[in-house]
Amino acid sequence: MPRSRRAVPLDDTRPFRPTRARPVRVRSRHMTADAHFEPHRHAWAQLAYCASGIVQVSAADAGTASGEVTYIVPPSRAVWIAPGAQHSVHVLEAAQFRTLYVDASVAPADWTGCRVLVVSPLLRELVQALDAAELPRGREELLTALVLDELAGAAQQSLGVPLPATQTGDKRLRALCEAVLRAPAEKATLAQWAATVGASERTMARLFRDQLGTTYQQWRQQAVLAHALPLLARGVAVSEVAAASGYASESAFTAMFKAAMGQPPSRFQRRDPPAA
Repeated sequence: MPRSRRAVPLDDTRPFRPTRARPVRVRSRHMTADAHFEPHRHAWAQLAYCASGIVQVSAADAGTASGEVTYIVPPSRAVWIAPGAQHSVHVLEAAQFRTLYVDASVAPADWTGCRVLVVSPLLRELVQALDAAELPRGREELLTALVLDELAGAAQQSLGVPLPATQTGDKRLRALCEAVLRAPAEKATLAQWAATVGASERTMARLFRDQLGTTYQQWRQQAVLAHALPLLARGVAVSEVAAASGYASESAFTAMFKAAMGQPPSRFQRRDPPAA
């Protein structure tokens, strides 16, 4: 049974609001599992990043065919949210949530949609340094410049699960996508899934292409990754995650995961600190 979400009130953002003079601000919060921020938007860009734990970010994204994408964000990744984009956040595993608010004046001009960025070790340390209390202005300016430079050069990764728009998308496609997300281990073909929503395989293949800009197989892989990452973050064995994701063998799952993420699934597993 899925755990219930606990809505967190949207508090005052004025102390962290970026400006042209201070274009990058860091807001650090410890978020408990299942905490949830309802859909909202900012005039500035945002980089959703957690130093530990794992969060789910759902965002309206004009840069996609569907206009709505859900991202799973482990500590080695971050989601760039364009200025004005409506988004919500759900904490899947207790997280040290470090949000970067970036003034629109310094946001990359062509970053109009949302995207997943790989967080380099340097960027991780820069964010932590910028989060220090009573930071001297000169040091803040230097760190800000380095953060912006590291962001501009960060590798991007396809790690979002697009969904049909609630109001304008095809209801059959939405129902099929939600069914797959509820049963990621199900090995049904597209034809079998299509039959459950009263459509043909050809029709659903066209809807995936036209409304989500992807094939069913590509979309399902993203859905599997979104399912697997929180399990790995909880420390579940790779073999168990593979089985829960519909893979007959750990090796096949690992090969798919490494091809998609650039690292084996073991790199995303929680590692508890050694006992003192």
